[in-house]
Amino acid sequence: MPHRQHPIGSGFTAASTAADVLAGADLTGTYAVVTGGHAGIGLEVTRALAEAGASVTVGARDPERATAALTEAGLEAVAVDRLDLLDPASISAFADHRLQTGRPLHVLVNCAAAPPPKQLQRDSRGYEVQFATNHLGHFQLTLALRPALRAAGGARVVNVSSGAQRFSDIRWDDPHFQRDEYHQGAAYAQSKVANVLFAVALDHRWAEEGIRGYAVHPGVIVGTALNSAAGRDALLAEGLIDESGRPVIDPERGKKTPRQGAATIVFAATSPLLTGIGGVYLKDNDIAPLDDEVRPVTAHSAPADAASHSIDPESAQRLWELSEDLLRS
Repeated sequence: MPHRQHPIGSGFTAASTAADVLAGADLTGTYAVVTGGHAGIGLEVTRALAEAGASVTVGARDPERATAALTEAGLEAVAVDRLDLLDPASISAFADHRLQTGRPLHVLVNCAAAPPPKQLQRDSRGYEVQFATNHLGHFQLTLALRPALRAAGGARVVNVSSGAQRFSDIRWDDPHFQRDEYHQGAAYAQSKVANVLFAVALDHRWAEEGIRGYAVHPGVIVGTALNSAAGRDALLAEGLIDESGRPVIDPERGKKTPRQGAATIVFAATSPLLTGIGGVYLKDNDIAPLDDEVRPVTAHSAPADAASHSIDPESAQRLWELSEDLLRS
């Protein structure tokens, strides 16, 4: 069967915002969970879904901080529950709280991410923290929430990935840098390709239950914790800020505001244009084209289209099995 990794002509652009994508939509009766939905693009995803009528729960490691941020944003009605993606017990407790209500879950946005540490960091299991947070924690959470997703009779799981998925495959023999020297960029890229492969495998396995999987490149958003951690010199070199330190917004080249960055996530979570389509990687409010040409990241160009290794179904299956093994360890 031919792959579906090609644009569908959504009518939106790279500059469209989450509000543009949801203009006229009524999400009353929709229940969504957004991990990290109190900061950065996660906050804008939460805002867009809630303002369209959805009921939203934010999963956050620090519920008090998350509640304060949501209140400041005028989103007092959004619920918050503790979720530490590096703590399997916390993940199980968060999922159990959702399942105990018997409430169907229509949208799960796996948005939270660990800022790339300069030095190798491991969780209590010895797993590298970016892979453990960005992929494995969300993998455990999604599997635990499967009954609620199935009960929705049509649910979507959206994994927030990155154009960095182009620059790495899974480090199958050494995913946690136990043998090779650690490099924060390589670790980040591995976690982001894992987000895509997870969406591909989930869609293959669960589509018959009405659960579809998507991975999204939101763009590069200056001012998020993830990008601010890079430092001024790196942001200058990547063309993300100018000499005076002001953010450079250029959506056509992938440099977006948080509300523009949230748009493709919301598109994946809600758009009727994706009905019957899943297991794909999106950018700029459409399915991204497939492009395996090797091009470097520069201040003027950040390649972010899909790569064949990121949507390979055999790799997706292999990652699923590896992830299950890591959760059992």
